[in-house]
Amino acid sequence: MKNQVKEVNSFITDALRNSMSYNEFIELVKGLVAKNSTTGVEKTESLINYTKLNERRIKRWNKTLKISDESKKVIENYSKETTWLVLTESWCGDAAHLLPVMNKVVEINESIDFRIVMRDQNDELMNQFLTNGNKSIPKLIMIDNQSGEVLNSYGPRPTEATKLVNEYKSKHGKLTPEFKEDLQKWYNKDKGQNTINDLVDLLNSTN
Repeated sequence: MKNQVKEVNSFITDALRNSMSYNEFIELVKGLVAKNSTTGVEKTESLINYTKLNERRIKRWNKTLKISDESKKVIENYSKETTWLVLTESWCGDAAHLLPVMNKVVEINESIDFRIVMRDQNDELMNQFLTNGNKSIPKLIMIDNQSGEVLNSYGPRPTEATKLVNEYKSKHGKLTPEFKEDLQKWYNKDKGQNTINDLVDLLNSTN
């Protein structure tokens, strides 16, 4: 068990060394769109198109996202020095909705450091944080800065979206393009509030 923890800590240290800030991630996505490219091992036309779509989504959420005064209080009162390390890729649809929310939360509290790395460049770390055996992203790893301990992890979707996905999969076996469209509509209607509530719950559970 100790060796496993040591191994995970080593993967985290390596990832953080090559991590970027949220603003650097936005600049990376912008540059990829300009070059008609994408992050990750695969560079398919559809993934390139998702990267383009995500740039627009991120821009919109950065402008429109609102956090309630009640949630702000909880975020402001969080006292533990932590790092939020997120595994993602530029083409990831869920990340385009979740990363702007995470960023808004950490902007409220200086004790939380927000860092981003690419999944395909950090395979060993990703393998420690699988979701039902899959390399699902975005995946947020919450790390205590003093001890290096992993306090919790979160993702790839907010709780209500996860429920919708699981219910649909159990009925239909897999996610269809139609369902994915419906999921995007859910994100737009929810306006990031489910993710904010989930992140507030995570802070409460680790404070």
